Amino acid sequence: MKGAEQAPPSLPESCSSGTVRVYWLLPATKCGDCGPGYPTPQEAMKGPREEIVYLPCIYRNTGTEAPDYLATVDVDPKSPQYSQVIHRLPMPYLKDELHHSGWNTCSSCFGDSTKSRNKLVLPSFISSRIYVVDVGTEPRAPKLHKVIEAKDIHEKCGLGTPHTSHCLPTGEVMISTLGDPKGNGKGGFVLLDGETFEVKGTWERPGGSAPMGYDFWYQPRHNVMISTEWAAPNVVQDGFNPADVEAGLYGKHLHVWDWQRHEIVQTLLMPDGHIPLEIRFLHDPAASQGFVGCALSSTIQRFYKNEGGTWSVEKVIEVPPKKVKGWMLPEMPGLITDILLSLDDRFLYFNNWLHGDMRQYDISDPKRPRLVGQIFLGGSIVKGGPVQVLEDQELKSQPEPLVVKGKRVPGGPQMIQLSLDGKRIYVTTSLYSDWDKQFYPDLIREGSVMLQIDVDTVKGGLKLNPNFLVDFGKEPLGPALAHEIRYPGGDCTSDIWL
Repeated sequence: MKGAEQAPPSLPESCSSGTVRVYWLLPATKCGDCGPGYPTPQEAMKGPREEIVYLPCIYRNTGTEAPDYLATVDVDPKSPQYSQVIHRLPMPYLKDELHHSGWNTCSSCFGDSTKSRNKLVLPSFISSRIYVVDVGTEPRAPKLHKVIEAKDIHEKCGLGTPHTSHCLPTGEVMISTLGDPKGNGKGGFVLLDGETFEVKGTWERPGGSAPMGYDFWYQPRHNVMISTEWAAPNVVQDGFNPADVEAGLYGKHLHVWDWQRHEIVQTLLMPDGHIPLEIRFLHDPAASQGFVGCALSSTIQRFYKNEGGTWSVEKVIEVPPKKVKGWMLPEMPGLITDILLSLDDRFLYFNNWLHGDMRQYDISDPKRPRLVGQIFLGGSIVKGGPVQVLEDQELKSQPEPLVVKGKRVPGGPQMIQLSLDGKRIYVTTSLYSDWDKQFYPDLIREGSVMLQIDVDTVKGGLKLNPNFLVDFGKEPLGPALAHEIRYPGGDCTSDIWL
């Protein structure tokens, strides 16, 4: 350890020198030995405006026999290519189902000047391959750096169906999984070397995986990581069957892990928390609480460290279902999919993929979130569609279809990403091709879109930018399904601070 000041006991040696502690107190512009990202969330909010974004585009289940690809989109209003796809990097194989992505390194290694955020890690939900893409050499034209074959993950880890990728303070990359090589449920974590991207094995202790997996977030100051559950790959890969819910095949637990010992120390059952998907700690690294979005029950649960030093969970938001006619069930849930928190931990955002609305909540009091913004961006209950709403606890009438630049938007709002300053949200409409095909057939035929929403960060409020539309229905090889959004310099859902 360098310097007289000791790092917090839960921080890994590789990023815990005394000099790092000094960097946390200084603006990024004064750091002489900066690594990737920013020293604090507050400094990240002062970062430059996003000019390009990366997002995976999927062809599986669309009828187009072409590889999935990574799209680069110009989001600079001053650019003549504004809201256009400026580059496409196809993968080498068909039917991977690219899904989420992460970085080789991030703000958790801010104090390590040997690290550079120049590789994007792309796990494949169906094939279990992991692609590593070089975005550092030419950010506007990424190129493939390495392919990690499924057999390496199967043989070295006994895992498959990788999902969330996070960079670690050790310089390694960790990727959560939903299953084993045969598609049975197994919530484990693949560990990659952050330089060579070789598969090192599992992060969890042997035999210590969770029954199911999906997303995760770690908070070293509290020696904790918390992971969520969707379902076994064999359950979700061919679409949604309500009978599987009754059979208990979908998740409703959070798993609390000891960050140092790499083992589960507590499992939290959420009675009103069916299918907990995206999980977010507050960005403040000292915070001992956060939120998780539960898709099927359409609830937001707050998890927190209680007075006894263990963890508890409570429901803080509930979106009531709508009684409907002309749909697969007599009641339609909102289906909360993606959630995120602004970097100042003031606002919570989430999407109801089926109902079609994006919501903004003031979480100044995390126990009592307050709705301050809402906007409808398509969805299943729009006027003129096949679904008739018979009873609605929130709306007086069905919302109008969304038309942007002459394009009627198919599907509903799904993945979201917030600008560093909190003033712009980018949203895409595809969830997962098998579920897209089931719930939004027009999305499969017409392709997804990417929209941009302006945010009132003073009083709260959401407003559509009518000049921004990326129509993935007009891609050269046919309509594609665009998913999660990443900025080259990091964003609200890829950076974790220490």
